[in-house]
Formats: sequence, C-alpha cells, structure tokens
Amino acid sequence: MSAVSRGGRGGRVAGSDVAAQKAANAEAPRIPNLLPRIAQLFAPHKAVLALTIALVLVSAGLSVLPPLLTQQAFDVGLFPPEGEPNVPVLLRIVGLMLVLWVASAGLGIAQTYLTASVGNSVMAQLRVTLFDHLQRMELAFFTRTKTGVIQSRLQNDVGGVASVLSNTVSSVIGNTVTVLAALVAMLLLSWQLTLTAVILLPLLIAAQQRVGQVRARIATKTQESLSDMTAITQEALSVSGIMLAKGFFRQNAEVDRYRAENETQRGLQVQLQMSGQWFFAMVNVFLSVIPAIIYLVAAWLLQADVAITAGTLVAFTTVQARLTFPLLGLMRVALDLQTSGALFARIFEYLDLKPAITEAPDARAVDERQVGRIRFEDVVFRYPDAGPDQAPTLDRVSFSVEPGQFVAFVGPSGAGKTTISYLIPRLHEASEGRVLFAGDDVRELNQESLIAQVGIVSQETYLFHATIAENLRYAKPEATDEELEVACRAASIHETIASFPDGYDTIVGERGYRLSGGEKQRIAIARVLLKDPPVLILDEATSALDSVSERVVQSALDSATRGRTTVAIAHRLSTVAGADVIHVIDRGRIVEIGSHDELLALGGVYARLVAEQSTDFGRSASAASPHAL
Repeated sequence: MSAVSRGGRGGRVAGSDVAAQKAANAEAPRIPNLLPRIAQLFAPHKAVLALTIALVLVSAGLSVLPPLLTQQAFDVGLFPPEGEPNVPVLLRIVGLMLVLWVASAGLGIAQTYLTASVGNSVMAQLRVTLFDHLQRMELAFFTRTKTGVIQSRLQNDVGGVASVLSNTVSSVIGNTVTVLAALVAMLLLSWQLTLTAVILLPLLIAAQQRVGQVRARIATKTQESLSDMTAITQEALSVSGIMLAKGFFRQNAEVDRYRAENETQRGLQVQLQMSGQWFFAMVNVFLSVIPAIIYLVAAWLLQADVAITAGTLVAFTTVQARLTFPLLGLMRVALDLQTSGALFARIFEYLDLKPAITEAPDARAVDERQVGRIRFEDVVFRYPDAGPDQAPTLDRVSFSVEPGQFVAFVGPSGAGKTTISYLIPRLHEASEGRVLFAGDDVRELNQESLIAQVGIVSQETYLFHATIAENLRYAKPEATDEELEVACRAASIHETIASFPDGYDTIVGERGYRLSGGEKQRIAIARVLLKDPPVLILDEATSALDSVSERVVQSALDSATRGRTTVAIAHRLSTVAGADVIHVIDRGRIVEIGSHDELLALGGVYARLVAEQSTDFGRSASAASPHAL
C-alpha cells in the first residue's frame, strides 16, 4: 500500500506539534464559555440591538396598561360609585386602549424586522466564518472527514440555530419585561391573589430544566444522524457514486443504506418533538386552572372582609393571562436555547480546530530572483499516528533542484514520491529537516506568495460544474478570451473545445464527467499555463490515461514544462526518460540518482522498474493480439 493510500491523497500533516494540536482538537466538543461566545456573535450589531431592546421595553410596558385600564373601565366607567355608567370617561378609556393596541402592533412589526435582520445577519456571518475557517484547514483534515459531514455543519447546524438567533433577543427581553410588569401590576391589584398565581412556578422552572437537558441530548443525536444522511447523499448521488452503484448493480443497497439512516432520523425527530409536549401540556393545564383557583381564593378573601372589587378581579385575571403567554414563551426559548446549545457546540467544535499549517507572523514573500531553486535538507516526514517502530514515509531525504531543471522522482508504490510533491508548496509540513524554496525555508514564506510560484497538475483532475472558460479562469479571473485560447493551444485542447457546439461556454458537468480523461487533463494543463508559474509539479499526470490520450497529454506537458523548473512524480517511466535528473525513491529514501541511461547502466532499482514495465507492456500487447489464441 502506498504512502498516499495510507493517509489519503491529501495525507496527514506530520510533526510533534501537530500531534499536540490534534490532541487539543479532540477536546473541542466540550466548548467552554458557550453562552458568552454565543453573545459575542451579536457584538457587531450593538446599535440595532439597543434600538430593538428599547422597542421591546416600550412594547412590553404598553402591553400591561390595557388590563389596568380595564379595571378603570369597570370601576369608574361601567360601575362607578355613583351608580350610573360614566359614558364620557368610558369613551376616553376605550379610546386610550385602542391607541395602545395600535401602537403595540406597530412596535411589534418594527421589532420583528429588527430581530429578523440581526438574527439572519449573525447566522450568515457565522456560516461565512465557518466556511472561511474550513478553507484554512490543512489538507489532512479533509482526507479524514467526509464531505457530507462538513456540508451538514455548514447547512444543517447553522440553519438549525437560525430561528433561535432571530427570536431570542425579542422573546427573552420582551417576555421578561412583560412578566415583570405583569407581576408588578398583579401586586398592585392584590398581593394575596399574586401569591396564589405564582406559588407553583418554581416547580415548573425545575421541570423545564430537566426537559431541556433531554432535548439537548436528542438534538445532538439528530444532527449527527443528519450529517450521516448528508454524507450518504453526497456520496451516493455524485456522478462517481452513481457510476459505482450502477456498475455493481448496488442501487438497492444504496437505497437501503439511506432508508436505514432516514428511519433513524425519523425516530429522533419524533423524540425531539415529543420530548417537551408532556411538559407544556402540564404547564397549560396548570396555567388554565389558575383563574378558577383565583376565583375561589377571591371568594375566600371576600368572606374574610378583604376589599376586592369586580374590576380588580377582572383586571387581575386579565393581567394573569398576560403573564401566562410570556411565561410560556420564556420557557420555550429556554428549551430552544438548551437544544440549540448542542448545535452551537458542533459549530464551535469546527471553529476551535486550529490549522496544523499556519503562516508565520513575519512571513515574507518569495525571492523571485531565486525562483526555481528547491532544496530538501535531511527531510523526515511521518504521520502523527505512526507507531514508534514504524519507518517514516520520508527518511533523511536531501536533494537540490536548479532553476530550469526537469527533475523526476520515481520508485515503487508507497515509496513517498507524492509526499515530496506536497512538501514543496507546503501542503504537508516536514517533521524534521528543512524544505527550501528560492533559498528560504517554506515555513518562513508567505503562503500566497509561495503558491503563486507553483503550478500543480495532478492525476486527479478536478473541474467545477461550470463552463470550460469559467474553469480556466479559476487560475486567472481577469484572463481575456485570447489568453484562454493561447493557453489551450499550448495544451493541445483548443481544437477540441472549438469543435463543441458551445465552444468555451460548454458546461463540463460535475467533476468534468462530460469530458474524456485526456480532455480533462489537457484543460487542467491549460489552466496551469494560464497561471504561468515558474515552477511546475506534475503528480503522475498521465498515469490514469490510455496510451493514445497519454501521448496527446504528454505532448501538452512537454509544451508546459518548456522554460520552467519541473518536478515530476512518475509511475510510467517513459514519461520522464528525458528528465535532467531522476531520483529513485525506495522506502522513503533516495537510493539512486542519475539520468535515464546512467540509471539503466547501474542495474539497480530503476533498471528493475523499467524491466517490469517493459514486461507488463509485452504481456498486454500479446494478450491483445488476435494470434495469441
């Protein structure tokens, strides 16, 4: 098994510091200071929040006035001490109540707009922040994490907290103020009835805490299941997944796999929905019974010669009803916050991951006077999880590449060839030793400046589901149509593109599946030529092609390498026979160095590899011959 196979084609970043970082990242799910960190998300919106809070306070205060006016309407307007209804006073009271209701409605619309704006702004920024952070993670993170799981964090987890972010501010502040105002109004009306109405509230709050803990656990399991479903969808419904399933006639197996996870998700969603229903049913019964209890207590108080008017009793029950809905709202928000805490923890878990490869604070630009000069000095690369007795992937590798040279690395599978190609642009980090680019350690260079000098053509060509022109301009967004054509002519792909009905506006399909392997590879070469880097890395760029496509692509590569420093990782030795220097890698060490002829004359590893490839070619040709039978 190759080194690439062991770690995935991205590999894993090596080094003791990375191992320490990995251990620290393992603690990420236990997020410290979760609530303060959530509060920090709202910090950029302080002015809007202040206005929202002001509107909420005013609205909450206004909501308590109508019940007090109701008392006046009964005791002064309808049943005054004089005995006859006082219609003018009653009209004024009713008019004032109408004004308050209209004002409250207007304030409600305004605060809904403000809270929706803040909540969705915070959610959008959180999603971008997470996406930006993931872009900065090292290659190894993506080789060990399913794409669907990452997508689920961005979409499902962030989306799952959207309603909480939108509603929390107005709900918590508004309902709290309303509850406090209602309690004050109730105390002003009758402290005895108030005590009756609130005596069992602490029990409800304790029960709500317990329900919230249960919901949070179920929410975590639900999101994990949703991540698995997203991963299955991403894998099974991609072009590659569909081709694999159809090739082995495993469509039913994929449906069964999705159905099983979907059933898990269904069960968890039901649990999540039902987890608070008994609690709220109990709360509703309790709060509905309170008015009846108040009437009984009022009767008892009247018998005890406590002065309670009809207006006081009507106003009190009205205020108590005003207390009920905000209190339920606060309890629901508290449950939502406990539930969404699990989602926030999953989001912060990713945000707390620290990239293993970071840029130094004093990083400098590449010295363009020495571009093309590459040097490895006793470089050791090993995976963090490698055992103490396991040999490193690269072991004390040293070599130099001069500007303009064509240097190749060949060797058996698993020798460490691709690892070398990833160390040059610092996609991997050396465990020991130094990798020098243009005379400087790559760890001291600005990453953008380093990557700007390097072009990579790999075996696994990736094209976006977009037009050919858009895929080419990924390397140079401002490129003109003429520049695209020049690059494509140099890559021997212009004539092919011109033969398409839509030319450069042809949609290539997901991962370029509408194109042949050779066409995709030549577009990738044209993309690199458009970038025009002084250093070119070819990572087995033709190994997946048939012999006809290989010859066409090799011709394009010959054009691409002209005048550039080229580092080629090769499986097919015929593609690097003309290299200035060939390094033979075996078990992580450079065992032979020389030209093609010099290495053949040595009769060592290189000569054996050439002989094996020649034998395999002869066998393939013999098997394909009609006379072989």
